[in-house]
Amino acid sequence: MHTDSSEANSAHRPALATLSLGALGVVFGDIGTSPLYALRECFHGPHKIAVSAAHVFGVLSLVFWSLLLIITIKYLLLILRADNKGEGGILALMALVSARKHFKNLKVRSLVIGLGIIGAALLYGDGMITPAISVLSAIEGLQFAAPALQPFVIPLTLVVLVALFTVQHFGTARIGSAFGPVMLLWFGVLALLGLRQIMAYPQILNALMPGYALQLLLEHGWHAFGILGAVFLVVTGGEALYADMGHFGRTPIRITWLVFVLPALMLNYLGQGALIMMHPENVFNPFYQLAPGWLQIPLILLATAATVIASQALISGVFSLTRQAIQLGYSPRMAIIHTSPDTIGQIYVPFINWALCVGTIGLVMFFRTSSAMAAAYGVAVSLTMLVTTLLTGVAARKLWHWNMPTVVLIISVFVLIDGMFFTANALKFIHGGWLALLIGLGVYICMSTWMDGRRLLAQRLRLKRISVQRFIGDMLKMPHTMVSGTAIYMTADPESMPQALYYNVKHNKVLHKNIIILSMVIEDMPRVAADDHIQISPLVEGMTRVVAYFGFMDDPNVIDVLISCEDKGLKLELGEITFFMGRESVQATNRPGMALWREKLFVFMARNAQNPTEYFRIPFDRAVEVGIQVDI
Repeated sequence: MHTDSSEANSAHRPALATLSLGALGVVFGDIGTSPLYALRECFHGPHKIAVSAAHVFGVLSLVFWSLLLIITIKYLLLILRADNKGEGGILALMALVSARKHFKNLKVRSLVIGLGIIGAALLYGDGMITPAISVLSAIEGLQFAAPALQPFVIPLTLVVLVALFTVQHFGTARIGSAFGPVMLLWFGVLALLGLRQIMAYPQILNALMPGYALQLLLEHGWHAFGILGAVFLVVTGGEALYADMGHFGRTPIRITWLVFVLPALMLNYLGQGALIMMHPENVFNPFYQLAPGWLQIPLILLATAATVIASQALISGVFSLTRQAIQLGYSPRMAIIHTSPDTIGQIYVPFINWALCVGTIGLVMFFRTSSAMAAAYGVAVSLTMLVTTLLTGVAARKLWHWNMPTVVLIISVFVLIDGMFFTANALKFIHGGWLALLIGLGVYICMSTWMDGRRLLAQRLRLKRISVQRFIGDMLKMPHTMVSGTAIYMTADPESMPQALYYNVKHNKVLHKNIIILSMVIEDMPRVAADDHIQISPLVEGMTRVVAYFGFMDDPNVIDVLISCEDKGLKLELGEITFFMGRESVQATNRPGMALWREKLFVFMARNAQNPTEYFRIPFDRAVEVGIQVDI
């Protein structure tokens, strides 16, 4: 028995090591590039404080305890428990905790859904700012290594960003294997650079004591919020840890953080602090000053590679978030391209990619420096973190069945911490923080309008619902011609008859010999088990209802559904199938429902949504659309 256990552990180690290396390359890119600018902003940003021993030790203490409390305890130990069938991220969490079975009060459930949409919307702003500030801060090292190259910082940043977004359609399957080793080198260099400076000033290790942080906060009073806004930059990658949980699992992320990432980051931050103590004149960019002159150009190249990888991971995360939003009904259908035949999570969303590209370039041109951009960074992310904490509180109560006093005590502590950081970042509003909130507000308006519009459209269509009994009764009375072949009628409502079928019999007097009524239903879980995927129910002779269930991480494909139906015994001739779909022509009206401007926005999004034929991968030469006008 002992031998078997040892063999099992040995077999498990390579997989764990591989996953941990992959997590290093994807999960920790954002938080791993924060040393480029985070500490600098504490002493050189808009809310800077003077360089002194008490201030340097206090800031480093805040950095350490922020990483320990927010990343280690809140995210890795608490929030990573809230997985939706293994998947993480704010929409996955919201889908998990907002299930109807958890709520008797629908208003409370609506509030939970609203919080989830707010958090998701704010992440799109993060998706624009992170690549811009990361790449710009890396390339800014040129102006210290070679001051004559300063005019080329902005152009080179734009070239790198445009190249980054241009290659997205190739996917990360081929280059992803290099992410882990590059980031392994990056974190190793961070640790060595910091350790080299710590050895010259070992007293800096005393900054790990919490008393220095408390002393700094008490000494500066309200001005301490400005300091907290800069310190917050060290934890801005926290949401990525949770969002990427489905790719690597909890254990590799936790091990990689505790064993490698956290020590490397703290060694570098402490090294920067030691440098500032010894050479206060280097406070304008302590990161690059850690390296000797001969190493600065290679360090700039490595930093640029690290920031590109961090940006790539975040862009991929936004693609994944978009797919979840589409599947859960918070976004119109968009073209989604799979870039890997083996990995379902590797996708490319063209519209989102180029929207992020334009937004990121606009941010670089508007702010011009990473320091100015850092002043805008953090408002949206801190609010997203606060939302995630609140939703985790719901999960603790509804899913883990913690008693109420425990939930209130633990969540209140983190709400207090998140609230302090959000308040600190709110001070950046006039320095550019308004821009991140504006982006988030725009996305929220679109997502909430699409959600409410779909609900209103469904209500209007229900008024025209045709029951099975009514259809069969009317069909028998109406003259019609029976034709050979199979007709598949798509409908979103798995309980009624498709209007396209009713109108085809009523106006064209045609009925196929074999009719399949097909509904594609998205569940509030990442994936649906194979045994629960397809339900087949005979209605009358020659007519069958098929309901296909998918998770929000699945890709609904009609042909795959039909093949599964054949495997379950439903006789189909795939070469003789015609697909019929209702195409709603939505009109905004003054009827009670939504504000007229929101109805017009919904109509605009509906008209520009991807055609269901493309989205469900229906063969174009076999699809027939039947127009249905609906006034909302």
